[in-house]
Amino acid sequence: MFKSFSNGWQLVKASYNVLRQDKELMIFPLLSTIAVIAVTIVMMIPLSAMGIFESTETATTASQASSSEPNGLVLFLLAFLFYFIMYTIVIFCNTALVGAAMIRLDGGDPTVQDGFRIASERVGAIIGYAAIAATVGMILQGLQNAARESDNMAVAIIGSIFTGLLEVAWNLITFLVVPVLVMERVGPIDAIKRSGSLLKQTWGENIAASFSMGVIQFLVMLLIGIVVGVPMIMLASSAGGVVAFLAIAVLVVLLGFVALFFATLNGIFQAALYKWATAETPEEKHQVGVFFDESMIRNAFVHK
Repeated sequence: MFKSFSNGWQLVKASYNVLRQDKELMIFPLLSTIAVIAVTIVMMIPLSAMGIFESTETATTASQASSSEPNGLVLFLLAFLFYFIMYTIVIFCNTALVGAAMIRLDGGDPTVQDGFRIASERVGAIIGYAAIAATVGMILQGLQNAARESDNMAVAIIGSIFTGLLEVAWNLITFLVVPVLVMERVGPIDAIKRSGSLLKQTWGENIAASFSMGVIQFLVMLLIGIVVGVPMIMLASSAGGVVAFLAIAVLVVLLGFVALFFATLNGIFQAALYKWATAETPEEKHQVGVFFDESMIRNAFVHK
């Protein structure tokens, strides 16, 4: 475990070395976040008026979205539309990020325009993959809701665990879909198959290492919560008013920056893992090794 955590820390530092060369890469997750918030606000008013947030849990089950309950079907379709738009935005910006990171890993000097150009060229496949991801997301949410609503505690627990495992499996299988969309010009279904195939090739400590990056992010955010958040909360509770608002705003900005920072590192990591997994010559692997130490990346991406 400690070795995997160490590899994760090395991957964070290596990904940061790339980010230091192209700080503008953080623009992509930032724009993604802004767009998601904006769309959420725009859609929240009509969806709330229709009661979708109160009814989504029941509408996501197939039995309650039948023709005998047209309102449930409408709510289901609106929920799917919301999922679809969110996934499209996130995947489009991730594609732009990974595309720009690929240029840097190839020795180029990417711009924001380069990233969006690459994503725009793959917009059809992005929309197709977003539709698939939204469908899977809705199914997993429906299974999770069904487990939570079960009167049998054992069924609820087992159902939640099973759904969680399915979600983890889906995330692993699709981990390299975006780099595949960027580099191989295939459709969304073929990209998912290719991502799963690459997962088999790189199955090993890279899985634990990628998860340890998430653990590191959590620890950083926890540290900020303790060092900054607790004093801010104490200040807000004693002062109140404008001071409380400013204290909360500072904490939210700090945590938001950390989330954007690690989202960018994750995109860079995906690009590097794809390039390493598909490299056919020592020279191609050496290109990745310019930023990712070759002995470290070899340990992180051991083959099955």
